[in-house]
Amino acid sequence: MIITDDHMHIYKHLRLKAIEEFKRAGGTHVFLVNLLSKNYGVNPKRGEDFKEIFEKHIKMVEEANEIVTAYAVIGVHPAEITILGERIGYRKAAEVMMDALDLAGKYVEEGKAVAIKSGRPHYSVSREVWDLSNEVMFHAFEVARDVNCALQLHTESYSRKNIEEIAEMAKKAKIKLYRVVKHFAPPKIDEFEEVGIFPSVIAMGDNHIKAATIGDRFTLETDYIDDPARPGAVLGPKTVPKKVKELLRIGFDEKLVEKVCVKNVEKVYGVEF
Repeated sequence: MIITDDHMHIYKHLRLKAIEEFKRAGGTHVFLVNLLSKNYGVNPKRGEDFKEIFEKHIKMVEEANEIVTAYAVIGVHPAEITILGERIGYRKAAEVMMDALDLAGKYVEEGKAVAIKSGRPHYSVSREVWDLSNEVMFHAFEVARDVNCALQLHTESYSRKNIEEIAEMAKKAKIKLYRVVKHFAPPKIDEFEEVGIFPSVIAMGDNHIKAATIGDRFTLETDYIDDPARPGAVLGPKTVPKKVKELLRIGFDEKLVEKVCVKNVEKVYGVEF
């Protein structure tokens, strides 16, 4: 049985041991996402400086591929706008982020990554920073459209209003909405289907059951961050396999699991299992 975690990080705590735990629990496929520049000891002053981050991450994904089937998602965390902005100014930070997204697109074209990451801050920021973040996110839509890949979004907490706003931006950029993935999504499967954006549901509590009760248009993720200061956060690497097996145990059928862990993933990311 194929079990896929749609969003995980391996950084400097368990590292590949997290992938081994995922496998032992029944996990088979995972999408690994790079973290912030500070996590890699990089202080970017230009987009090209993200090359070191992307290369380190892709190398880790290649090593993870010796254990399970792992895919690289690369890009720029939206919190970079404040991290970089405090050093080089917010407008310059936005320009660096957009250049880095262009670079990420090239890695996708070369087959070294299958998706890019962007979004906007999940915390309160000034109007200037918010507007610049939306510019960066819109550019990410354009890059993903041009290289024909999925885009994982890290954004503010879900509301129907803000997800509709993001969908309108995506439509303006002419990217296919099902290729826009709301990372850390709640189990509001019906609302996401109506809007068009694809939910990667955080496998917290009974979210997996709530989602499966509504439909099968979703994926599951742990957002495991592999931070020694927060071991097990956000959710441990064994969580998705355990939740998927629970769905089967309580009466959901294998067709649902295949849709969530295989067919949806193949469609969104353009991969073949």
